[in-house]
Amino acid sequence: MMSLQEAGQVWRRLDVTLRDLPLGALFLVASFLPGLRGHGTQVGDLPTRPFDALAVVALAFECLSLVVRRRWPVICLALVACGFALDQLCGYHSAAGTALPVALISAGSHLEQRRRTTVVLLSAVYVSLAIALARLGSGGETATDFVTFYLALALAWGAGAWLRSTRAAEAARRERVAAGTRTAERIRIARELHDVVTHHVTAMVVQAEAARYLTAAPERLDQSLTAVSDTGRRALTDLRHLLDLLNPGHGTDHGVGHGIGPAEAAQARTPAVGRVLTLVEQTRRAGQPVDFTERGTPPASTGSADLVAYRVVQEALTNALKYAHGSRTSVQVQRGTREITVEVSTDGTGSRATAVAAGGGRGLAGLRERVDVLGGDFSAGLGPDGGFTVRARIPADGTS
Repeated sequence: MMSLQEAGQVWRRLDVTLRDLPLGALFLVASFLPGLRGHGTQVGDLPTRPFDALAVVALAFECLSLVVRRRWPVICLALVACGFALDQLCGYHSAAGTALPVALISAGSHLEQRRRTTVVLLSAVYVSLAIALARLGSGGETATDFVTFYLALALAWGAGAWLRSTRAAEAARRERVAAGTRTAERIRIARELHDVVTHHVTAMVVQAEAARYLTAAPERLDQSLTAVSDTGRRALTDLRHLLDLLNPGHGTDHGVGHGIGPAEAAQARTPAVGRVLTLVEQTRRAGQPVDFTERGTPPASTGSADLVAYRVVQEALTNALKYAHGSRTSVQVQRGTREITVEVSTDGTGSRATAVAAGGGRGLAGLRERVDVLGGDFSAGLGPDGGFTVRARIPADGTS
C-alpha cells in the first residue's frame, strides 16, 4: 500500500496541467449544484436566468481553463475573463465566477512578460463590461459598486504579484547561499592544495638539489633519492585524500600500481592524526635541523583541531625549509583535554627571518582563518632575537 509520502512524490511528478485539473473540475461541479446555482458572483443588476447551452460554454471557459493557469497564465486568464463576461451579460451568476480571482492570482504569480500590458488590457475589458452591464441593467448598480469589484480583482492580481516577488526573492537568496558555499569550498580546496603541494614539492626540490652534490658518495646519494621518493609518495597519498573529499571513493583502490600501499592509503585518509612526527622527520631528511617536543595526551576526539594543528606545523616547516634552509627550527606541541597549543620557531637574523615572514603570507593567512573558525588564537611574526615564530591555540572540542 502506498504511503502518503510516496503518494505526494507521485503527485509532484505529474505534469502541472494534470495537477490543476481537479481545481477546474471542482469549480465546474460546484456550478451545477442546486444550492449554488444562480447564487454565485454577480456584477450589475441583471436578473438571474436558468442555465442553457450557452451557460455550459461560459462554465467551460471559466472552469476548465484553470487547467493551464500555471503553464499558460495569459491564455487561462483570457478564457476565464471571456467566460466571466458571458456569465454576467447573460445573467447566469454561477459559482464559476470565483474562478476569475483564481486566474488573476495565477497570472500575477506566474506571468513573466508583458505584465503591464496585460493589466491595461484587462482594465479596458472590465470598463467595457461595466458599461455594457450598466446599459443592460435597471440602474440599480452604481459606479462605486463597479469600482469596488475592480479593486477586489486588483487585490487578487496584487496577491499573485506578491507571491511572485516572494518566490523570486527566495530563489535569489538560495542562489546567494549556493554561490557563497561554492566560493567557500573553492577557497578550502585551494588552501588544502597549497598546504599539501607546497610542503611536499618544497621538500622534494631541496632534497633533489642536495642530491646533485652527493654523486661522489653513493650511499648518501641513495639515501637522498630515497627521501625524494618517499616525499613524492606522501604527496600522492595526500592528494588522493583530497580527491576522496571531493569525490568519495575516488581513490579507494587506486594505490595499487602507483607505489602506494594500503597502509599509506589509510594514513592519507587521516592526514593529521599522529603524523606531526612524520612531518618533522621528512623535514629533517631535507636538511633542516628540527627539534621536536610533544607533551600531553590527546583526547579521544578532537574534531578538526588535530588537522589544524598539523597544518600549522606543516606550513611553518615549509616556510622554514624554503626561506631559511639550514636554520635550526623548534616545534613544540602541547596537547590538553581542552586545547592544542602549537609553537614553531625558526632561528635567523636579518634577511633570513624576513624572508620567512614574507614567504608565509598566503599560507599563514589561511591558517589564521582555520584557527579563527574553531575559536582559537593565531599569531606569526618576528621575535626579539630576530627569529620567526608561529603560535596557535586551538580548542580541542571544535567540530567545524
